[in-house]
Amino acid sequence: MARYAIGDVQGCMATLERLLAAIAYDPARDQLWLVGDLVNRGPRSLDVLRWAMAQGDRVTAVLGNHDLHLLARLAGAAKAKKRDTLDAILAAPDRGALTDWLRRRPLVHVEDGWLLVHAGVHRAWSIEQVRDLAGELEAGLRGDAWRETIAATVGSAPTWRPGRTGAERVRAILGYLVRVRMCEAGGDALPDYDGPPTEAPAGAVPWYALAPRALTTHTAVFGHWAAHGAAIGDRWIATDSACVWGGALTAVRLEDRQVTSVPAVEPPAS
Repeated sequence: MARYAIGDVQGCMATLERLLAAIAYDPARDQLWLVGDLVNRGPRSLDVLRWAMAQGDRVTAVLGNHDLHLLARLAGAAKAKKRDTLDAILAAPDRGALTDWLRRRPLVHVEDGWLLVHAGVHRAWSIEQVRDLAGELEAGLRGDAWRETIAATVGSAPTWRPGRTGAERVRAILGYLVRVRMCEAGGDALPDYDGPPTEAPAGAVPWYALAPRALTTHTAVFGHWAAHGAAIGDRWIATDSACVWGGALTAVRLEDRQVTSVPAVEPPAS
């Protein structure tokens, strides 16, 4: 059995199919770990979502910011954004089943020393805290009042402070799990920066460079950061290689960290 971590697909179904062929994916033997952002900006988000759901327990997918935005659209809690490509899902006859499947995905997955997360974690969080904080939101999304929980996710993320409550707490947690890239030296995220680490404001560093407590015991596998690119460090693996922007889609075999990338088939998102 092999476990493959795959970067942000974002509706690029044709490229995903090529990547699965390139790694000789065997659903009877292999596991796929998806770092989130299955949907949006690419042309075939509905196909990607249906495919992922059909894989059953062969696929472990964590939620990304675009997945949460889709849930907010489905709940009527968020307006369409200029680059959204979600209309086919919103109009799909099986949207109810797709919604229920998506809202039951975890925000983090912890297994065998790996931490699968869309974006990152706060430097002060232990792996137990990561699980607990993610679990607060997961419980809300999986419950009958999930629309209230998803509505609380809409809006800018405040800085993380343990005493935050309500919607501010929800957005502060998500500010790391699904949004963080660069941080100030003290650990606060730079929410608006999405460029490469080398061009960040003075004093800012990638979230993983702050020696997060969770990374003392686990290796993080994350996506979300197209301008960072796919790369491997001692305690982290970055998988987003900008597929939806005309780059590539990347899979990393976790057992030996072998990297496989295929060029994007779809035209770049505009």
